Amino acid sequence: MTTTQVRATCPLDCPDTCALLVTVTDGVATAVKGDPDHPTTAGVLCTKVSRFTERTYHADRLLHPLRRVGKKGEGKFETISWDEALDSIAARLAPIAARNPQAILPYSYCGTMGLVQGESMSSRFFNQLGASLLDRTICASAGATGYRYTVGATVGTDMEQFQNAKLIIIWGGNPIASNLHFWMRAQEAKRNGATLVAIDPYRSLTAEKCHQHIALLPGTDAALALGLMHVLIKEDLVDHDYIAQHTLGYDRLTQRALEWTPERTAEVCGISATEVIELARLYGQTCRNGDGAAIRANYGVQRVRGGGMAVRNIACLPALTGAWRHAAGGMQLSSSGSFPVNRKALQRPDLLKGTPRTINMSTIGDDLLKASSAEFGPQVEAVIVYNSNPLAVAPDSSKVAQGFAREDLFTVVLEHFQTDTVDYADIVLPATTQLEHVDAHSTYGHLYMMANNAAVAPLGEAKANTEIFRLLAQRMGFDDPCFQDSDDALAAQAFDAKDARAVHFDWESLKRTGWQKLAMPDAPFADGGFPTPSGKCEFYSQAMQDAGLDPLPTYIAPYESPASNPELAARFPLAMISPPARNFLNSTFVNVKSLRAAEGEPHLDMHPDDCSARGIAVGDMVRIFNDRGSFVAKVRVTDKARRGLVVGLSVWWKKLASDGKNANEVTSQRLTDMGRAPTFYDTLVEVEKAA
Repeated sequence: MTTTQVRATCPLDCPDTCALLVTVTDGVATAVKGDPDHPTTAGVLCTKVSRFTERTYHADRLLHPLRRVGKKGEGKFETISWDEALDSIAARLAPIAARNPQAILPYSYCGTMGLVQGESMSSRFFNQLGASLLDRTICASAGATGYRYTVGATVGTDMEQFQNAKLIIIWGGNPIASNLHFWMRAQEAKRNGATLVAIDPYRSLTAEKCHQHIALLPGTDAALALGLMHVLIKEDLVDHDYIAQHTLGYDRLTQRALEWTPERTAEVCGISATEVIELARLYGQTCRNGDGAAIRANYGVQRVRGGGMAVRNIACLPALTGAWRHAAGGMQLSSSGSFPVNRKALQRPDLLKGTPRTINMSTIGDDLLKASSAEFGPQVEAVIVYNSNPLAVAPDSSKVAQGFAREDLFTVVLEHFQTDTVDYADIVLPATTQLEHVDAHSTYGHLYMMANNAAVAPLGEAKANTEIFRLLAQRMGFDDPCFQDSDDALAAQAFDAKDARAVHFDWESLKRTGWQKLAMPDAPFADGGFPTPSGKCEFYSQAMQDAGLDPLPTYIAPYESPASNPELAARFPLAMISPPARNFLNSTFVNVKSLRAAEGEPHLDMHPDDCSARGIAVGDMVRIFNDRGSFVAKVRVTDKARRGLVVGLSVWWKKLASDGKNANEVTSQRLTDMGRAPTFYDTLVEVEKAA
């Protein structure tokens, strides 16, 4: 018996990007544990990733290429050889590419966050082909855009500093479920005397364990930030020296903020004026005392019409108070902008000839149903899906299903399991999991470059994404030498070794050690130096003005709320949000029985008063509906959901729900104010007992 331990990295769409140690006995991965030496992982894994071997060796793994034999959506396939699969794909793509390659669309997101198995060889393939570009907006682009307008790049407080803060505001996130290692730091800060405040419409697991929970109405975070600015300025709790040296537009910001009295803010947010005043005073005084006051903003804030502006407004607060002076102050939305990722080398945009159109992944439902036109371009004739499950995760789900059900649409899906999307594929290609391939990783929650070594050989006939696109490039006659690059060669190009942050990055060394920290200052903006056009934190943004946006922080009301759309709210009076379920990650792990058993079944959290008004009791099956569609779930009567709000923890595979539907039946394809992102939490519904 031979047992070894292999250094690996969690590939999932989570800020923690954990360092893994995989135990391999006689070629079989027997355990996945957190690396105790990695400073942020600290030997601890979430429930999901600790079951990674269960997923890799799952009885339902796709291990051979498949060809559809039933109707689209039925999920009936026959096994074929790799040669048959590749020949079939090339035979369908070649004539489309000859007519207009923009009729071919890649569809991918963060099924792996790896720089190699994500967008490297695949991007080279689609760039050489001349396919339509995909705007990958479905998670973070609204908030990232608002943050960049204000701060300049997605750079912020180092996760390793949060335990030294005296105040931590957790805004729009539930880190117990989705950012465990940040939560461990927050708990350490709490033990050291820090105050923890959660801002969230829903009393999540995290909010329950904070000192204070401010349950504002969905989509009103921008207004709350303006109300905090009002109190900070009015009570002179701002850092005038920091403002004078390192910010732009304070006088104009003051005029705007003074419009947002605590009373006006409270009315818009559905909270009390006292909550606004006391939080502003707590934040301002903590900064004035020279203690760390840190904001951890997460993506729940930005999944509404004004989501980009909401993040922008929040991002003004640390500069207003000088919180950036302290290493344990400031704000973190994402650390991804800290990494000198060499995307040009990985993705080779120079292979593009001309400028293909861009299709937004968040409007895939509408776009697959569009005919050719001068405005849209050619009808989409082929979609290659990898690292994503759009039938489950994209908004306005019935439209997505209609689009993928088109008999004239050729669909190829690279997958581990027979997901909702696979059921609509013409050809299915079995992909490797993280334990079976090489990858390099940046992160969006900490500051370590990470390496993933293959722990075991690919199961069955599974192939890495990179190898699949290499083989497709051969079949399509692409002869550029870049299509010969091995996975190690790609990983060696992942980071710019000439950038001072990567301190002479070397892939072979990173593979051996597993992780290496970027060279970043403890407090990135203690002395200003913001990567904005002015070099300052921009309260006033000329770039926003040029883009047709309000250049100052403002409030943009939701598309769907009783205040902004009373006519719609008369028919659908309940706001709905669909944050992640603790035991799933987007739609990953839903088919792992032990995790699905822990989650139970699709359920809806609903306030007792809202239930009583509708004659709904604990455990009733209910129908949640609006003009876009409906789904059913079992009710949990709880005041965790504020009055007027229902919460459907997500994202379930539709085929594993009793009615074959999930929460995205009722979400909208309307986009955010900036970043062209989806508005999942900007949704009005009605709820009734299911028939």
